[in-house]
Amino acid sequence: MITDQKIAQAFSDLRTTCGGTKEDYFGLLYLEQEHKIVRGVAVNQVAFGGHDYGFDGFHFDDERRNLYLYQFKYTASHAQFTGSLQRLIDDGMERIFSAPTKDDAKNQVLLQLRTCLLNNKRIIEQVLFRFVFTGDPEQAERSPVLNKLREDLENKKYYLDQFFGEREVGFVVEFRSSTGRVGLPREPRPVAQFDIPQAGDLLEVAGPTSQRMHIGFVRLADLYSMYSVLGPRFFDSNIRYGLGEGEAVNRAISNALRKILVDGTEEPSVFTFDHNGITLYAERFDIGDGQFTLVEPRLLNGAQTVTTVAEFINKKNKGNAKLKNGKHGLESVRVLCKIITDADQKFVTQVTINNNRQNPVEPWNLHANDLIQLQMQEKFADDLHIFYERQENAFDQLSPEDLEEYGVTEDAKAIQMLKLTQTFLLTDGFISRLSEMRKVFEDENIYNQVFRSARLKADSRHILLCYKIQFQLRRYAEEIQQKGQSKYWFISRSRHLLWALLCQGVLNHEMLEKIAERHGSAMAVAVDFKETLMWLATARVRLLLSELMKDKEYQDKVAAENLSFLRTDKAFEKCMELAYKKWRWTHKKLGGIPLSANA
Repeated sequence: MITDQKIAQAFSDLRTTCGGTKEDYFGLLYLEQEHKIVRGVAVNQVAFGGHDYGFDGFHFDDERRNLYLYQFKYTASHAQFTGSLQRLIDDGMERIFSAPTKDDAKNQVLLQLRTCLLNNKRIIEQVLFRFVFTGDPEQAERSPVLNKLREDLENKKYYLDQFFGEREVGFVVEFRSSTGRVGLPREPRPVAQFDIPQAGDLLEVAGPTSQRMHIGFVRLADLYSMYSVLGPRFFDSNIRYGLGEGEAVNRAISNALRKILVDGTEEPSVFTFDHNGITLYAERFDIGDGQFTLVEPRLLNGAQTVTTVAEFINKKNKGNAKLKNGKHGLESVRVLCKIITDADQKFVTQVTINNNRQNPVEPWNLHANDLIQLQMQEKFADDLHIFYERQENAFDQLSPEDLEEYGVTEDAKAIQMLKLTQTFLLTDGFISRLSEMRKVFEDENIYNQVFRSARLKADSRHILLCYKIQFQLRRYAEEIQQKGQSKYWFISRSRHLLWALLCQGVLNHEMLEKIAERHGSAMAVAVDFKETLMWLATARVRLLLSELMKDKEYQDKVAAENLSFLRTDKAFEKCMELAYKKWRWTHKKLGGIPLSANA
């Protein structure tokens, strides 16, 4: 059993020779305990501080022929592995298996590992990445963030394949507790590899650093095949899913396919001339005899094309003999394709953004794959079993089985990014920013303030209570107006202020915990929660708004029916000052203290 006392003692004994921090010695003790090795050996297999490429320990078991690579975190929080996994994906795999000398500042454990790899290259049968902490491995297994990063790491298996040559070597990623508990066993997902017939010569373009881009033509049949195999994972790097036939571009694609594949009234080449083309990212790109191979491709631009093709084949023309026997097969229809390789995630994200301009792209769409958005998705799935729709139109295109994989059981509605942003702004008291939502997502400082890491520590039930208020705002406004048509004539123009004050009413309610327990875990708005909100609207918020309209600072504006002040932060602050005097309400925020409104 590894204890604080044992870690402190090891740190005291070795810090003058090994250095590092006290937490580094957790890994040392784990290696000694797990692999029954003496300290003199273990100290050469653990990193003590220094340049971390996402792993900080290793051990080779020559009897089992297993190479273990470790990342140690002396914490119960599986979220601490996020940064380590990202470093391993971005640089670590390449440094370990391909280019260990690329960085002159490499740590000593990397050199030791490289020697071990070279000495045992012919007998290693399996490489196991183990992420060890003091918490629950099953929680780590269920984390959407870690699951996404785990898949990204598994996609880097081609580095192993290159190092070991034609010999197949196993590749396993697992989470473990220092107490001996392990996560649910999971077979490594096979690397998705697609052989694409080459139509003509390919043009290669070098990127600003090591990136490469190949330009050529691919068949719609190959894109459809990739989507059929990968499913939603094919869109992992995209900012949204297909938008459906409500969009003109999708209807145009569907009509073109009908003319070519069913009616036979147009030649397949017409589609190639009319289509803008698509963009893919692949972990690896190889050119062979008359074909090229893509390893773990992801669609960066072209979701409308792929989803429309799938809809056309699987739903609109399922069982259609004309489609099956048509003289123009799907294999004959080609589109221009750009294939990006050898690029890090930041570069891929930028390419994705700049390639998604055909359909209008809102600023919030461009943040769909931010780490904080993935963490918000995990938070709501873990805490409430509700889906957070960070990618536009994703919820409608996920099956019940897909949602179950995300840990979602509430399948009536999803929490939407834009509405959640508004909820955060209103509870922070930044009423004015709701009129400039694009700026919220375009200004990095404002965006980082709204989606600050402290949001992840907020009670998800409280967030949902405030989020759901929007669904019945019109009813509450109408009920306030019924208290005096002439007195509350302004209420329809104070929607955001009403929402913000109702949030504070709920968060300051003496029965908040009971309300959260009953109504904070489902998207439905129950009758008794509506009644609570109605009482807050008519018995509390109505009085605050009435007093606000009498404020000396606003009398001239009210007389001129200039009600723009109702959309200001100052109006909210004045109402909260009144609420404190009347009922001792304080300004409650959903996760940490925000910066100033001018940040």
